[in-house]
Amino acid sequence: MNLPGAAGGARDTGAGDAADDELDAALALANGRAVGRHDPAQPPSGGGPDGAPSSLPHPHGGAGGGTHGASHSGRHDLPWPRARRIAGSAAGPLGRLALPLDAALGHALAVPLTALTDLPSFDTSAMDGWAVAGPGPWRTEGSVLAGQRSTTALLDGHATVIATGAALPPGATAVLRREHGRITADGLLHATRGGPGPGQDVRPRGQECRGGDELLAAGALVTPAVLGLAAAAGYDELTVTARPSVEVLVLGDELLDAGAPGAGRVRDALGPLLPGWLTALGAGTVGARRLKDDAGLLQDAVTASTADLVVTTGGTAGGPVDFVHPVLERIGARLLVDGVAVRPGHPMLLAELPGGGRLVGLPGNPLAAVSGVLTLAVPLLRALAGRPAPVAYEARLTGDVHGHPTDTRLVPVVLDEESQAAPLHFSGPAMLRGIAAADGMAVVPPGGAVKGDRTAVLETGWGRL
Repeated sequence: MNLPGAAGGARDTGAGDAADDELDAALALANGRAVGRHDPAQPPSGGGPDGAPSSLPHPHGGAGGGTHGASHSGRHDLPWPRARRIAGSAAGPLGRLALPLDAALGHALAVPLTALTDLPSFDTSAMDGWAVAGPGPWRTEGSVLAGQRSTTALLDGHATVIATGAALPPGATAVLRREHGRITADGLLHATRGGPGPGQDVRPRGQECRGGDELLAAGALVTPAVLGLAAAAGYDELTVTARPSVEVLVLGDELLDAGAPGAGRVRDALGPLLPGWLTALGAGTVGARRLKDDAGLLQDAVTASTADLVVTTGGTAGGPVDFVHPVLERIGARLLVDGVAVRPGHPMLLAELPGGGRLVGLPGNPLAAVSGVLTLAVPLLRALAGRPAPVAYEARLTGDVHGHPTDTRLVPVVLDEESQAAPLHFSGPAMLRGIAAADGMAVVPPGGAVKGDRTAVLETGWGRL
């Protein structure tokens, strides 16, 4: 999607830290305070490496004392910008692939795209008309069409019919447009608006680039326009980064696959929402399946998965059937993020699995899960897929937004014709009505924001579906 009205517009920086610093600055602006650069190498107070808790919580008490639910209280929650930075540095790009152009769409360039030759590779006519040599009038002879090349040099005072895109014959000094020339009864070509100056309506060799020039940097997303540029530059295939495979595990005995909700059961909203969205965000293959609330089934699914990223929904808090933390502890996973100071969605997590994959645990409430994707899955997928992180949009709020005392809030907004962000209602953790109509999610600092404040707006990415 294209969100209008950003200061400086949307752009790729190639640096996740720069993008998060932009978010830090936007939060500071909205909150009227200065925010310094966070050092991802320094853990929060009381934390372990990479900002993870110093020890994994135990399902029935243990390190830190208390119950499983209490061990995942707010004291482990990382500041939101820091959690995003950790997610963006939790993995490196996957392997490189050489793909034909028609298979490279949606990947990121693994190496810079350099010009194989000058573009154009010969002096080219930019218009239909006549290639002329010297001043007129000119005696006309022959023609040159696109795809043809004349080896006969034009002499001064001579011209030849030429088509747009055709190579200029040797000796030609300019192109006279068809609508600016007239052939008289004596067979001579006359200019009706004055003779063309040297090089007029000619695309000279190398006008766009010279052989060896860098056309696009590594990390650039292969869009249809990039495919066109690559083809024009002479490429038959591109070296790209593999897109990460993702497996989505939707947890919950209460979920229905069809029909209206009722009798204590609800429809599964995340099963339909996540696969297509994750694909738009850079995933390659995405598989999704439902699991009952059973620790053994979850452990088997996680340990058997060969995906680069496993995404679970629900089971990350401290309820009686929240098994994600106990399973991760049992299999020896390493928690990188265990709770984020963001609403909705603070009981989200990121873990490194023993086999080398990553797991993002999303809360089960739909909007809280959306928050988790934007916070942890988006920067991680970009890192795996070799895509640079975009700078957030900024927009002025059209109304006050209530804040959490200590946590960042992500609030659905729509952008008006003046590029201002209007907060939407229906922004509770279990609601999707607001985000379904939204252009993005506004980043609201602790304490809230008032009408007129500038705030960062996160692009959801499903506008690219």
